[in-house]
Amino acid sequence: MTVMPFSVAYCGPAPSPGDWRWNLDPALLVLAFVAMALILWRLRERNRTLALAALGVLIVVFISPLCAVSSALFSARTIHHVLLVAVAAPLIAWALPVDRMRLLSFATAVQAAVFWGWHAPAAYEAALSSDALYWVMQVTLLASAVWFWGAIRSASLPSAVGHLLVAMVAMGLLGALLTFADQAVYRPHLLTTQDWGFTPLEDQQAAGLIMWAPAAAVYLAAALWLLGRWMGPDSTVVRVDAEL
Repeated sequence: MTVMPFSVAYCGPAPSPGDWRWNLDPALLVLAFVAMALILWRLRERNRTLALAALGVLIVVFISPLCAVSSALFSARTIHHVLLVAVAAPLIAWALPVDRMRLLSFATAVQAAVFWGWHAPAAYEAALSSDALYWVMQVTLLASAVWFWGAIRSASLPSAVGHLLVAMVAMGLLGALLTFADQAVYRPHLLTTQDWGFTPLEDQQAAGLIMWAPAAAVYLAAALWLLGRWMGPDSTVVRVDAEL
């Protein structure tokens, strides 16, 4: 396979180690400021705390040097995506009003399909070739995950536990496939990992391990916590939103 230089669309060119470049896109900074103002103005204290925590995660993902490093390393991009779907998304879902019409099974399937779909090599490469597609990727990853966690919040405890385990398997299976792949498949990173001490395949394997272990563990931990509440002394509580 011929390796050609690849231009990264949004987060800029791949940095070298020690180049901790922040993303100071004026539009993004204004959006973050407006979001913070709306959170402080409109939300109650508990919801405000959750929403501000979610905004902090999004700042780490899109404004901190993680944005630039994700141009160099697929493993950094994986951390970026995991922070979106497994940290920012549940915080947002719990900051929003409860909606009991969430279609949990469908939401679980859509979240998995969106996450798997954008990590298909061709789709991933396309998203790094266009600012518009890059943001479509980010918004759909976050929106599908917020839907999933919102559906978990409004579900019965048994249903929530079961679907969290399904989400864990979906995340872990993709991670396992990337970990055991015998060649690097993400062209945007074929020329950007060496300065960081990784071959492209090692970087891809690290990304797979991140999905397979810590990312999947988020869903497992949530499922085990809810299972403990469901089977604990106060077993009369049967809905997730009654727990939190």
